[in-house]
Amino acid sequence: MYGQVSKNDMLSLSPPQPNPSIINPYRSLFTSYMTHAHAIVTLILRILNDRLGLPTSRLENWHRLRAFAGDQTRLIHSPVQPHHDRTLSNGEHTDFGSVTILFNRIGGLQVRLPPDMQPIPPAVKDPDNGDEKQDLAYGGAVRDPAPAGENWAYVTPLPGHAIINLGDALTKFSAGILHSNIHRVMAPPGLQARLPRYSLVYFSRPEDDVLLTPLRNESDQIEEAARRLGLKDDEVLTSKEWVHRMALGRRGVGKWLPSGGSDMDNARQVLKT
Repeated sequence: MYGQVSKNDMLSLSPPQPNPSIINPYRSLFTSYMTHAHAIVTLILRILNDRLGLPTSRLENWHRLRAFAGDQTRLIHSPVQPHHDRTLSNGEHTDFGSVTILFNRIGGLQVRLPPDMQPIPPAVKDPDNGDEKQDLAYGGAVRDPAPAGENWAYVTPLPGHAIINLGDALTKFSAGILHSNIHRVMAPPGLQARLPRYSLVYFSRPEDDVLLTPLRNESDQIEEAARRLGLKDDEVLTSKEWVHRMALGRRGVGKWLPSGGSDMDNARQVLKT
């Protein structure tokens, strides 16, 4: 179960939307959260911009706080699952924006690893003495629908930290140098499975009129990556068109990203979508 609010609404960039009545008393809180989460996004984009060799503030200027974009905050509640049938809460997918800021206290988020990496079982507290141990038993209580050979690793939430995902838009801008990681949400591991899972997510997306195309003429690195991928001038969508297409179309990526996000085939598929 989840609810979401848009940045355009909370920052009064557009007319108020018909949100649930519980939202209205907390508009200032949502505005504050979005403003601070967006500041994290700006910092990340500034660093990536420099590493990609792009002109100063190129990515930052396409993700301005007070500009029309598909940015939104989502509040997600995953209830406790029956012990005998703990399975997926959210199927495998990539985020189709630029940067995702995720806050949660309970585990369950998993990322798909490249074929040559193996996951480490999560450390959990022993209820008898409080010591940490590797929870090797949790897999028996969780029904994992992944095909044989796929490696998934839990992402451990840390107090005072956010989990950062990069999305498909940055894969497109960078011609695959940056990857949108494939992830999913399973039942939390170990004793955490007894607790409901709440998440607070900020999705940052490029401004509505930005064209999602490799910045090959603005960075030697991106030009070389585009050349290796053999990219041609295919259909170019605006960010708004891309968000609508992805939101209304498919979200699962299991069949159309065979590389698992680990090599150039992943980028090539995202760039052609």
